[in-house]
Amino acid sequence: MSYRSIFRPGLFDGQVAIVTGGGSGIGRCTAHELAALGARVALVGRKLDKLKSVEAEIVARGGLVSCHAIDIRDEASVQLVIGDVLATHGRIDALVNNAGGQFPMPLAAMSLNGWEAVVKTNLTGGFLMARESFGQWMSQHGGAIVNIVADMWGSMPMMGHSGAARAGMVSFTETAAVEWAAAGVRVNAVAPGYIASSGLEKYPPEFASFLKKAHTSIPAYRLGTESEISAAIVYLLSEAASFITGAVLRVDGGRPNGRIGWEPVAHDKSRPFNGFDLAQPPKILGGE
Repeated sequence: MSYRSIFRPGLFDGQVAIVTGGGSGIGRCTAHELAALGARVALVGRKLDKLKSVEAEIVARGGLVSCHAIDIRDEASVQLVIGDVLATHGRIDALVNNAGGQFPMPLAAMSLNGWEAVVKTNLTGGFLMARESFGQWMSQHGGAIVNIVADMWGSMPMMGHSGAARAGMVSFTETAAVEWAAAGVRVNAVAPGYIASSGLEKYPPEFASFLKKAHTSIPAYRLGTESEISAAIVYLLSEAASFITGAVLRVDGGRPNGRIGWEPVAHDKSRPFNGFDLAQPPKILGGE
């Protein structure tokens, strides 16, 4: 089997795409779809073994991929890795700033180290990757950047560090879209809602009861799939989105639109799109 993308074959032939956080979850899925559509993919992440595992999957399906293990929060490492991608592939057409992470904690109990670790990963790291991609290649050749943010509209209780960082990334997206437009660089963001991704495995077991009923707060009455996020990313990277920049595409089943007085209605009318045949339900949600 192969990735069942809705986009035309060869859409990204001859192009190079960087995907941070490419060793698991949404990043892994997006890397597979981009490779299936002809892109050469540079996987960036902290753990080389996870990147190599995804590399093997993509190569087995005839894709072209390279692995680059770094900490995106470190400026010198980011500068070097962008140079390495250019040395390996010769160009950078797309950057998917997907790497991120957080942990549940009320603000009053959060340490400075905990706060800074999440802000640096979810905001500073994305800024460094985008700045270096722009400075070392896109400023002269154009390109497209998609930043992954989150469903933080209104507030993000128990995830205040992540909400602040993601909101900052939205503002960064809007500003970069203006400043870099004259270079032919588009900058957009995708905001996933509750997604049945392997990223959920990072949460403590006591969080499982909340995650298992999270769908009841969503008008679509289900969690999203990794493929539904990847499809939004691919669209924003594609030529069809050439007049879209500085935008945030929510992919959340309408969750932020619920208000007091609205009672959730249980239904099965929202059919999920699953284009990634290797995706597995997270164990925290009862998957194998």
